Amino acid sequence: MKNSEAYLNPKIAKTISRLDLKAQFIVKGFMHGLHASPLQGFSVEFSEHRKYEPGDDPKDIDWRLYARTDKYYVRKYEAETNMTGWLVVDSSASMGYSYNGEITKFEYAISLSAALCYLMICRQDPVGLVVFDEKIRHSLPPRSKRSHFGAVLSTLANLTPTGATNAPEALAQLAGMLKRASLVMVFSDLLGDPEETLRSIYRLRHAGHDVILFHILDDAEVRFPFKGTVQLEDPETGESLVVDADAARADYEAALEEFRERFRREAAHAKFDFVELNVSTPFDKALLEYLTARAQRR
Repeated sequence: MKNSEAYLNPKIAKTISRLDLKAQFIVKGFMHGLHASPLQGFSVEFSEHRKYEPGDDPKDIDWRLYARTDKYYVRKYEAETNMTGWLVVDSSASMGYSYNGEITKFEYAISLSAALCYLMICRQDPVGLVVFDEKIRHSLPPRSKRSHFGAVLSTLANLTPTGATNAPEALAQLAGMLKRASLVMVFSDLLGDPEETLRSIYRLRHAGHDVILFHILDDAEVRFPFKGTVQLEDPETGESLVVDADAARADYEAALEEFRERFRREAAHAKFDFVELNVSTPFDKALLEYLTARAQRR
């Protein structure tokens, strides 16, 4: 994260302002489509009470509720009802790819993460930020104040996708930072070894964390529109390969489907969310479809 003077740069300030407005626009569009609480099913189910357990202070027992139910319940405090979220954004070079030049995977990721940050802070849920390539490069501890939203936007606005990626290493670093059960939201194109990535997600799940894995791809990576002989370049290594696109299309599509199906199976088994996103899908529509589906499952 750059020093505070960098945020006074007019160009950076304008970017931050656009992110703020875009986040609010996404959220308002989402709320209009859902006609319900914007995070229904997104957070842990809210309850003002929980059953009394040995060690609880008897002064916290709700005696009026006891009179109605003949059972002991204690009031839950803010620390118990609020959910801590972590936005985990891949800033490696491959995330800067855009086939049509309209929006990169990285821009899509930071717009969605800004919207989710805005949603959580509206609910007074603390949100932290982690940005990684080969390892964690930037981090902000979880906060729930509106001013923290500005800090998150400032960090995101100053980022440029560069370098190689190592999601498993970054997630392992994050796991060591988490002090309580949290919601970990990962935004990445998932280049790298899927076996290692899944292993790191399993560790997070085993530790009691909820995980949402947003797999973000460019439209060209999903539809493979190339024809004839083309030169494809790996943005992280610089290596290039000349291929016959027409001959390679079927193999590419099969490999992509196999990759995603592997994550779908593991997500169902380990109970984490695997969300397939195409940058051609409008932000608010993507958010609406995902969170509505999540709410229906809970």
